[in-house]
Amino acid sequence: MDGTRRRTPRRGTGMTILPAAYLPSVEYFWYLAQGGCVVDLGEHFVKRSERNRARILATDGAMELTAHVRHADRPRQPMRDMRLDYSKRWQHQHWGALTASYKSSPYFDHYARRFEPFYRREYAFLADYDLQLTELLCSLAHIPMPEVSERYVEAAPGDRDLRPKRREGPAFAAEPYVQVFSDRMPFEANLSFADLLFAEGPAAASVLARCRPE
Repeated sequence: MDGTRRRTPRRGTGMTILPAAYLPSVEYFWYLAQGGCVVDLGEHFVKRSERNRARILATDGAMELTAHVRHADRPRQPMRDMRLDYSKRWQHQHWGALTASYKSSPYFDHYARRFEPFYRREYAFLADYDLQLTELLCSLAHIPMPEVSERYVEAAPGDRDLRPKRREGPAFAAEPYVQVFSDRMPFEANLSFADLLFAEGPAAASVLARCRPE
């Protein structure tokens, strides 16, 4: 476990409860930008979810990237304890996909050196990997990093619970922006926030502010 994880967030009113997520979506970052968020590492890992899956834009449309984890089929494993599996070269594959997809985007070269170490270093825990990537995205977009809880967060009245299988959030309307393959395919909404960052750079937060729940 990475010792930098923060514990036991202060309990406010009307919190937004989020799962940890791998290269989180534009919608996820919209909620972070509103503040009052907590990432729950005490909940059970959910397979085929944003915890270890991200969506990017490839030449033939949206593409999923999956960070491999050990013992994904074991039930009721706390997210904080999920270990990454490096028996297959998924990091190499992901960095190759990100480079192939975004090398022609306006800001990929500007940010690539900040992202590449995440695809060279081996992290023990999925939660640490997710959180440190999220922290990088937050710092580049000047968005506050959420609180983090090692223990399961019980939703209280007035909280917004956005954990999968308990999702209570409204539908989300993404603000269109010029994506890397906009000359050949329609806008693909709510990809990883990295897609927006590579397209808009410092203006990503302004685009995010024009998104809205419906």
